[in-house]
Amino acid sequence: MGLFTMSITFAQIRFEKGYFIDNSGTKTEVFIKNVDWKNNPKEFEYKFDNNSEAKKESIKNITEFGIDNAGKYIRKTVMIDYSSSNLNSVSDKRDPEFVKETLFLKYLVEGKTNLFYYENGGTRRFFYNKDQSDIQQLVYKVFSVDQSQIGYNEDYKKQLSNILECGIENKEIQRTDYRANDLTKLFMKSNACSSGNSVNYTATKGKRDVFNLSIRPGISSSALQTTAYSYGSSSTADYDRKTSFRIGAEFEFILSFNKNKWSLFLEPTYQYYKSEGEMTNYPGEYYEEKVKHSVDYKSIDIPFGVRHYFFLNDQSKIFINGGYMVSVNLNSSIKRQYSDMKIESGNNLFFGAGYKYNDKFGIEFRVNTSRNILRNYSMWKSNYNSVSLILGYTLF
Repeated sequence: MGLFTMSITFAQIRFEKGYFIDNSGTKTEVFIKNVDWKNNPKEFEYKFDNNSEAKKESIKNITEFGIDNAGKYIRKTVMIDYSSSNLNSVSDKRDPEFVKETLFLKYLVEGKTNLFYYENGGTRRFFYNKDQSDIQQLVYKVFSVDQSQIGYNEDYKKQLSNILECGIENKEIQRTDYRANDLTKLFMKSNACSSGNSVNYTATKGKRDVFNLSIRPGISSSALQTTAYSYGSSSTADYDRKTSFRIGAEFEFILSFNKNKWSLFLEPTYQYYKSEGEMTNYPGEYYEEKVKHSVDYKSIDIPFGVRHYFFLNDQSKIFINGGYMVSVNLNSSIKRQYSDMKIESGNNLFFGAGYKYNDKFGIEFRVNTSRNILRNYSMWKSNYNSVSLILGYTLF
C-alpha cells in the first residue's frame, strides 16, 4: 500500500524544461514543476535535471521564470485594486482602491505592448505596459451606486484607446470585455500592426480536451431493508442482495487549471433492483405472522460530482471522485400481502475510485450511501444501498 501511495505521489510531479532569472540577473536553465497554476504563484519547485533533488525558489529571489510551451512570469511591484466583484459586497466607490504589491504577473501577450494577468481567489486583474514603461492595471470595477443600482467602471476601454494606437478601431475597443480572450486578440492585432513581433502565450498550451462523452455500462450489487414502526414495536424485512445491470452516459467537463487534473461530471444512469424479503408482524405475540414482500425498483439515477486525476504516465491515470446523486423513480413499488407501497425518489452521496487508459477505456468502483425510498410513509423507514463496478468507453 505504501509503495502504491508513493507511486501516485511521484507520478503527479512533472518537471518540465524552463529557466529562471535571479536578483543578480543570472539566468539558469532548469526543470520546473508545472502545476498549471490557477492562482498566480509566489514560489515554485525546480530541478537541475530529472535525477536531482527538487528545490524551491520564491518571489523574493526570482525576477522572472518560464516553462517551455507553458508560460512565463515576471516579478513586478504594481498598484492593484482588490475590490470585490461579488454583488453582495461591492464597494460604493467608483474609483479603484489601489494598494502596492509585489507579484508574479503572467504574460499573456509579449511584444511592443505587453498584456499580463493576475488571479488569486476571486480577484482577476489584467495589466499592461508599452515600450518598457511601468506596468499598470487595466481598470474594471463593479461598484454600488445606491441600494438598488450597480455601476461598472470600464476605464480600461479608455486606457486601451490610449495605448493601442495601431490597427484598432474604437468600436472594437467598446466591444471588448474584461476577459483574457478579448484582450489578447486586441493586443495581438495592435502589435502585428505596429511592430510585427508578438508572442501569444495563451496559444502555447495547444488544443486541450474540454468535454468528454462516455458510455458507462456496469453491474450493481444492491440490498434493501425496510422497517415498520407501530405502538412501540417494530418489524424489519431484509431483502436479498441482488446483482443487476446498469447503463449510463457520462458528460465530463475538464477544468482548465492544475494540468487538467480536475473535472466536473454528470452521469444519467438506468438501474433496477428486484428482490424478495420476509417481515414478521407482531413478533413474539400470539398472533405473530410472517408476510412475504417483493420489491420492483427502477430508477434513473443522476450523479453529479467532482473528479481528481493522478497521472501515472502519458497513457495511464487513476482517479477519485465523489458527489451527490438525484434519483428519479420509474413507477416502482413494494408489494405486500394486503397492500402495495409506492417507492418515492430518494437521494444520496457517492464515492468512487478508478483507472483510465489512453483517455478511452476506464473502470471504476463506486459506493453509494444509504437511500430512503419510503420517505413519504411516516411509520416506515428504508435503507437501500448499492455498490457498482463500472466500465467506461470515451467516445470523444
